[in-house]
Amino acid sequence: VLVALAFVFKLASNEFFLSGFEIIHPLHVLVSAAATSAIYYKYKRSFVGAILIGVVGAILIGSISDVLLPWIAGNLFSFQTILHLPIIEAPLLILGITVVGALFGIYIGLFKLNHSLHVFFSVFASLFYILAFSSEVGVIGILVSSLVVFLVVYVPCCISDIVFPILFIKKP
Repeated sequence: VLVALAFVFKLASNEFFLSGFEIIHPLHVLVSAAATSAIYYKYKRSFVGAILIGVVGAILIGSISDVLLPWIAGNLFSFQTILHLPIIEAPLLILGITVVGALFGIYIGLFKLNHSLHVFFSVFASLFYILAFSSEVGVIGILVSSLVVFLVVYVPCCISDIVFPILFIKKP
C-alpha cells in the first residue's frame, strides 16, 4: 500500500502538496489544541490555563512535528528542504485556529477523537511538508519520508496531547 501511495504522490505536483500542507497544518493545530485543552481542563478546571496550555502546546509541538523535524529529516536525506514556518508567516490564522481548538476542547471535550484526528492530520502535514518544500523527491525518497514521518509524528503528538498538559497539573 505504501509503495502504491508513493507512486501516486510522485505524480502529484508541488502545488498540490503546498496547498495540502496549508490546509492540513491548521487542522492539525486545531485538533491538537482541542486535545491538549480537553485533557488539561478535565483535571484542572482553569479556563485560562486550558487555553494557554492548548495554544502553546499545539503551536510549539505542532511546529516541531509538522515543520522542524521534517525540515531536518529532508535535509539529512539531501532533499534540500526549505524552512516554512506558518506561525511566523500567518500568525493570526494559526493563533486564531488554536484558540478555537482550545475552546472546543474545553467545552466539548472528546479527547480520544481529537487525539486520533491530531495524529492523522499530523502525518499528512509532515509528509506534505517534505514533499512541498523539498527539491525533486523520487519514489525511494517518498518511502523514506513516510517512515521518517511516522517517527516525527508519533512521539510529538503523544507528548503534546498527554505529557505536556499533565506537566502543568499539580495533583497526582
